[in-house]
Amino acid sequence: MSQAAERERVKARIKALTDKTVSNGCTEAEAMAAAEMVGRLLERYALSMDEIEIRDSACVQVEIPLGGRQRRPIDGCVTAIARFCDCKVWLARDGAPRYVFFGFADDTTLASYLFAMIDRAMRNGVEAFRLEHPRLAGVKLRTASLSFQQGMAARVAERLEEMHSAREETIAAKRATGTALILVKHRTVEDAFAKIDIRLVSGGRRQLRLNGAFRSGQAAGDRINLARPVGHSGRALIG
Repeated sequence: MSQAAERERVKARIKALTDKTVSNGCTEAEAMAAAEMVGRLLERYALSMDEIEIRDSACVQVEIPLGGRQRRPIDGCVTAIARFCDCKVWLARDGAPRYVFFGFADDTTLASYLFAMIDRAMRNGVEAFRLEHPRLAGVKLRTASLSFQQGMAARVAERLEEMHSAREETIAAKRATGTALILVKHRTVEDAFAKIDIRLVSGGRRQLRLNGAFRSGQAAGDRINLARPVGHSGRALIG
């Protein structure tokens, strides 16, 4: 099988796996297993595209429904997820609120996988935090839980930014054409984004409560395994 045919086969498999969601009738366990496999495939078949392939690649949009109009703590790391995956992201409010990731198909797939994985980790983390603090109740419990989740999001965002910088430095150092390819890829996404007439504006910064619960959340954010399955071999996911 040719490299091109193998790549198309893997893309088709990734697409089938991304369709295995709870909303499509799968159990949560099945959906998470599919997401784990997507991560492994993205890592195993790390992109290595020359300039022509990059310029010929089409950009796509992947939407992630939010299930409500209120802001959530994971908002604090959505921009970092997009930057790590070389995507644009915005919050669409026409109709049901949703995040929209824009970029190459492989990159938006990775972004949606990371969002789901981090969101799950944050939900599990705050439940564990509540169990560890049974004396908290009412307003104090809600306030501490929010601070904990904000701490998690802040630390995850920091880690993703650090990983993004390290990865791009590694790509540039390992391949003589690395820096040029990075710039071409970024410009291709920028040019495609300019054609869809979306104007990005800052969502503003939320006031963070830098208390004990926030610091506990930061520690929990350090424990999220972002390196599995999206890069534990040390190879660049996106070249």
